[in-house]
Amino acid sequence: MEVLRSVVVLLHIVGFAVTFGAWVAEAAAGRFRTTRVMDYGLLVSLLTGLALAAPWPAGIELNYPKIGIKLVILVILGALLGMGSARQKRTGEAVPRPLFVGVGVLAFSAAAIAVVW
Repeated sequence: MEVLRSVVVLLHIVGFAVTFGAWVAEAAAGRFRTTRVMDYGLLVSLLTGLALAAPWPAGIELNYPKIGIKLVILVILGALLGMGSARQKRTGEAVPRPLFVGVGVLAFSAAAIAVVW
């Protein structure tokens, strides 16, 4: 059971890495656009995060403040990605720089909280 939980933790980190990696690729190219890859990474992070929020073995205590903070970050990140995608579809232009930077900062901070805390 512990091996399965470790695999889910790994997939959770990979989800944020995909989101952040796609963000870095867009930033390096100077496009400042949100992509479907970012959305898929966020979806993987959400699904695996929900699985990790369930008590696996009965004896493990959950860190509810960490779960709450990561959920808030995930919701805000999803909102930013949704706003960016909608703006890109409507205007065809890149998203505003503060919104784009917010996506990167939130993706990085969510992964950092998962690893450090």
